[in-house]
Amino acid sequence: MDHISNHFLCLAIAIPSSINLGEANPVTIDRLASILCCTPRNVKFILRKLEEQGFIHWQPGRGRGNISQLTFLRTIEEVLEDNFQELINKGKIKEAIELLSRGQVSDTLKERLLMVLNKQMGFRSETESTSGLDVLRITRNRHMEVLDTAYVYTAFESYLLGQIYSTLVTYDAASDTFLPGLAHMWEANEDCTSYIFYLRKGVRFHHGRTMTSRDVKETFQRLIDLNSPALSLYKDIERVELEGDHRVRFELSRPNLFFLHLFSCIHMSILPHDVDLVNEVSGTGPYRLLDLNEDVLVLAAFDYYYGIRPLLDRVEIWYLPEQASNERLYELPESAQEGLLPNIICNHSIDYPALGCRYLLFNFNKDGIHQHQLFRQAIRILYSRAALIKELGGNRSTPADSFLPWESSKRNIIEPTLEHARELIVASGYQGETLTLATKDKKEGREEALWLQARAASVGLHVELYLFNGFNSADIKNTAEILLAEEVLEDDWQWGMVNYFNNKLNYLFSLLRDNQILLFSDVLTDFAHSPKEERIKLLNQAEGVLRDNYWVLYGCHMNKKAQLNQSLFGLHTSSFGFLDISKLWIKTASL
Repeated sequence: MDHISNHFLCLAIAIPSSINLGEANPVTIDRLASILCCTPRNVKFILRKLEEQGFIHWQPGRGRGNISQLTFLRTIEEVLEDNFQELINKGKIKEAIELLSRGQVSDTLKERLLMVLNKQMGFRSETESTSGLDVLRITRNRHMEVLDTAYVYTAFESYLLGQIYSTLVTYDAASDTFLPGLAHMWEANEDCTSYIFYLRKGVRFHHGRTMTSRDVKETFQRLIDLNSPALSLYKDIERVELEGDHRVRFELSRPNLFFLHLFSCIHMSILPHDVDLVNEVSGTGPYRLLDLNEDVLVLAAFDYYYGIRPLLDRVEIWYLPEQASNERLYELPESAQEGLLPNIICNHSIDYPALGCRYLLFNFNKDGIHQHQLFRQAIRILYSRAALIKELGGNRSTPADSFLPWESSKRNIIEPTLEHARELIVASGYQGETLTLATKDKKEGREEALWLQARAASVGLHVELYLFNGFNSADIKNTAEILLAEEVLEDDWQWGMVNYFNNKLNYLFSLLRDNQILLFSDVLTDFAHSPKEERIKLLNQAEGVLRDNYWVLYGCHMNKKAQLNQSLFGLHTSSFGFLDISKLWIKTASL
């Protein structure tokens, strides 16, 4: 914000009657000097500038004892909005976001300014610049979690890492098969205890060096050295043998029919062995990390990508803590609409189902009435799937009784009455204590938590809310008895499910006790050594442990929504339901 606008805001805030436009306010030069923290001489200079730019009318007092008159010609909101628009037009996104956090920005104004910001995010075709870059700008309402393939668990960070790194093989959900990645071929012996990967030649890391089999071996070793939360899934690997620069062999202690899933997931993204990944990010993916700070993450297309170079040159992901919408925006800004095909300028949205669901999880590491199964059964009734969808609607699509929509559709879901919930609460020995319900501070979480709080109050149950940002299981473990969360699975849903049951970083391992974890872990002991149909049965049994003991209460499956400008082409969803930015492009009008 420029100095003159700041001076205006200081005056408008300090003089109470300034909200009445056109009404003269009696003031003295000395008082104005105190407000602006400057000398009387500088006050007169500032007043002259404010008057020249149409902010105020100044009538100085004539003679000793005569009070001067200051009339405000603009409102605080008008000035803030004009400054915000000016920053956006100049591409100063960081400064615009900082302006939103000023105390003078009311909720109504903030919502209006966010709409302006969203119009300037999305796709920008900067064809008039010397660089001719095509840039996609996206907003996020939380800071990035750690971008490390050894530890990542959250969906958006996994999605981003999938753009920076590559894996030996890739999973194709449409055909339920594996396709070549960094390995152009692979083979296993008859009993699936030895796997060989044949690596592509000439694949470059972002820092310039070509990839070899040593990078594959050291990537696996890094999971061991860091004791990655996902490491238990790789426990069958006894040793890794290098058979030249472009061939690597994995020897296993026992047959593993799930092995290719483990090498198509984000945890086995191939990393360079000669880079300190604490201070530098270097992968082989379509985008390289150009910048990462507290405000923005910038990805740039990698010209030497072994696959097809992205058509978007740069992707900027801006942190906006109070973003109005949780929808994924892929929107063409008004300033870039000239030159587009005339019949495809208007925006539209698409809905697509997401694997996974919203659910409640109880914290068994905290003492309380929630340890009693009758009480959890009562919460099951309060967290009614039918009422959740009917009363809150939105992107909530179908009732869930599993993380997998097709499994939920097979189950007969019965919804008892609230009166039965009241009876169960009494039978559990509830004495009127207050329970804490934790959820992420996002639109769907807030409205769902408030809805559940009201239903609980209707049967005499006292619930207070704890809203949090980021991924902080330790904080929730110490604070709340109940967690309201959402699990989104990868396209490779078998991997997503078994990772949920094995990854020690997630909420399940934080909030359940060791003896509880053993119950579903024992079910999955032979998971990796079983054929596909048997693996599916084992996953269903593991979910049954959570469901039958009322440790996890499934809520509803979700449709995800994306706002798109119809000039965007190459719309392909990648894992977790995000659009694959490496395939997006914009079509402009022909000459």
